[in-house]
Parts: sequence; structure tokens; C-alpha cells
Amino acid sequence: MESRQVSRAARLRAALREHTVVMPGAFNALTARAIERAGFEAIYLSGAALANSVLGVPDIGLTTLTEAVAHATRCAAVTKLPIVADADTGFGGPANAARTVEEFERAGLAGLHLEDQEFPKRCGHLPGKRLVPVEEFCEKLSAAVAARRNPDFLIIARTDARGVTSYDDAVQRAHRYIQAGADVIFPEALESREELARFARDVPVPLLANLTEFGRTPPCSVAELSDLGYRLIIFPVTLQRIAMKAVNDALRELKASGQTAGLLDRMQTRQELYDLLDYRP
Repeated sequence: MESRQVSRAARLRAALREHTVVMPGAFNALTARAIERAGFEAIYLSGAALANSVLGVPDIGLTTLTEAVAHATRCAAVTKLPIVADADTGFGGPANAARTVEEFERAGLAGLHLEDQEFPKRCGHLPGKRLVPVEEFCEKLSAAVAARRNPDFLIIARTDARGVTSYDDAVQRAHRYIQAGADVIFPEALESREELARFARDVPVPLLANLTEFGRTPPCSVAELSDLGYRLIIFPVTLQRIAMKAVNDALRELKASGQTAGLLDRMQTRQELYDLLDYRP
């Protein structure tokens, strides 16, 4: 397991040095398989998708480290792709963040991100968030960095400052987080293309862009963000949103018609499922 994890982390590090890596979000192991089959080179595990799809609860800090690690382990077991996971606030203080790194490395992941919100956290694109002091989060980051066994395992620092205090605070925090050992900065909820470009100039380190739909950050293309210098781009809940819209549409039609005949052309066939599972009955 460890050798496979080292290989995934090293491959992701190497890719980031060469080009922008696009990471769709898997909400279960089957979608992790589908992402690999579609030709992507890495996978993202959203904390929101874990809360929503696996536990059926909102993204308000209700998940535990045990649940997150179990979810990550299942996804990592069925794909060779590097996986980066949302570790929320690290499930506690610095010692908890250190254990989170240890457990996610053991699960076979290539990296994780921690955020500077107070616990319980909130979705990064909603109001009402609160930040921890910079020094407190730097201590957590330092503990996370010290805990990793594989130096290629990515420690990503997310700052929610743009939506709480100011853009300038987000920049200042980013520089402090790099000094604390973070490999990548994730500026959450930037509000315009101009801000995305400005942040890339103000913080010239590897950056992660979150292209979640219906949020505060405007839609952008991968090419646009790559040109600005962003090296990781996540689409965290895209597949869950597509799937749940299809589920709701199908349920309405089934309720109205009492049959599935009109739904067949929208279904994955049995053979298509078996092919995705590499199953030969």
C-alpha cells in the first residue's frame, strides 16, 4: 500500500511541475472508477460530497475522520489515479491534523487540504464563516507537514479569508501558510476573474482553483486558469449534482407513469456497468 501511495504522490507532484491537473470530484468508489475511465489524471474527494452523498447530511462539519478515511480508502482501492481529499479543518487541533495526514497517507492518497475556518466549518461559498487566528492555523499546518512520511504527499492550505475578512487578508494568510510548510494554496471563493488573476500575481506559488457551480467564483475554463498559473483545478460536486438531478427526474417520471420504459435510454446498461467494474460474468 505504501509503495503505491508514494508512486501516486510522486506522479501528482511531477504533473504539477509540467501542467495544470484537472480533478473531478468522486462521490463514491464507482464514480472514482468512472473518472479514471474517462481519461482524467487525478481525482478529488469533496468533504461536501462525503457529507451529502455518503451520510445524507449538510456540509457543516458533521463528518468524522473515521468516516472520511473509510470513504477515501474505498475510492483509492479501485483506481490507480492520485487522489486529493478535503480534510476540512483537520478534525481538531494540530495533533488531530497530524493524525489526519497519517491516516490519509495510509489510505493511499496523494494529498489533502486543510482550511482555516473555525469548527464547525461551513461551505466555503456560504456566509457566516469564521476564521481561526493565523498563528493557530500555521501551527496546524506545521504539524501536518511534520507528520507526513512521504515528502511528496501534498499539504494544501485553504484560506476562506476572502469571504470573511478581505482579499488582502487572504493574500497575507497565504504567504504565512507557505512559510508554515504548505505546498499549494487554495484561495476559496474568489469573486471575479480579475481576483483570480490578481491572486496568482500576488501569491506566485502553486495554486488550486475551485470551480464549484452556483458559488461565488464565476465559471472559468481550465485553459483560462491554466494560463493564469493555477496548477490544480477541482470540480468538487459536479458529478453529484448531475447524478442527483437525473435521480430526481427519474423518480418523478416513475411516480407519474408507474414504469421505467421511458427511462431506459437515460440509463447505464448492465453491460456498461460491468465494463466499468472490469467484471466478466
